[in-house]
Amino acid sequence: MGKKKVLQEGPITPEQIAKSIGHHQVKTNIGAHDIFLGQVRADEINGNIVKAIEYTAYEEMAENVFHEIREAAFERFDLTCMHIYHSLGTVKTGEICLFVFTSSAHRKEAMDACRYLVEEIKEKAPVYGKEIFENDSHQWKVNN
Repeated sequence: MGKKKVLQEGPITPEQIAKSIGHHQVKTNIGAHDIFLGQVRADEINGNIVKAIEYTAYEEMAENVFHEIREAAFERFDLTCMHIYHSLGTVKTGEICLFVFTSSAHRKEAMDACRYLVEEIKEKAPVYGKEIFENDSHQWKVNN
């Protein structure tokens, strides 16, 4: 597997998600897909409402970590295909910032791999989010 670029500028669009799904119709050995979509929430923090998250990363390092996570998932699960996309820059509330898409001959592998990938990304990927509030103040996001 060659390295696939994960980080992209701006939100992940519904069109991008639909196109990705559509491309897999020709792969008739696939019996299941699982998809995780991470969406920016309008959280209230100390009376301030989040209006966007601005994502930053040291791109080369982050891409290497994503590559390691992908390779570990391919070793651990019987996957036909896998795609990960993560936003950089500003993503408004309601928009998608993370798209994880797994494909396998069987649903259990696709579903288990998708969950594994999301948890690994949240734990290990050096991507940082600055929460921008409606009053234009901000704070660095803490992952729970």
